[in-house]
Amino acid sequence: MRTAEIKRTTKETDITVILNVDGSGKTDIDTGIGFFDHMLTALGVHAGMDLTVKCKGDLYVDGHHSVEDVGICIGKAIAEALGDRSGIARYGSAYVPMDEALSFCALDISGRPFLSYKAELTDFRCGEFDTCLTEEFWRAFAMNSGITLHIREEYGKNDHHIIEAMFKAVAHALKTAMAVTGGGVLSTKGVL
Repeated sequence: MRTAEIKRTTKETDITVILNVDGSGKTDIDTGIGFFDHMLTALGVHAGMDLTVKCKGDLYVDGHHSVEDVGICIGKAIAEALGDRSGIARYGSAYVPMDEALSFCALDISGRPFLSYKAELTDFRCGEFDTCLTEEFWRAFAMNSGITLHIREEYGKNDHHIIEAMFKAVAHALKTAMAVTGGGVLSTKGVL
């Protein structure tokens, strides 16, 4: 079973992430930031992963430490759950619409972390979530999961819709890339 549990405690955050890649999309999310909880729920549900996230962070400062550190923990959990990455599809991509917005994701579970993020968000916040933290989350996620991650807003007007379409696009691309295909590592090198 492809599972992981990551705990991270700093002076800024105390986080537990429990992940089952082969779950049914069951989520239990509590970061103290409602919109972020909504996005992480979408990530788990649409990727078909069971995902538990408990975060107590220094929200009296702002949401930055909580969002970034949760990205670190979820990224590490995916890396641990997938192990040497043998027997998976490795690549995934998805376009996801949400009302007037359309977002795209392409990713490679390569062991070579990289983030290309292109979005023009115009609102400072969605609820209590600073929209600039969207990129921070994905950077922390990519660097700690070892995933080459490309995310792009194709178009949209409502930042809630744009960001949610991004999370769902990543989720669907992840679901495809993490699918079990059997065999060894999908690489001409034989290792990732």
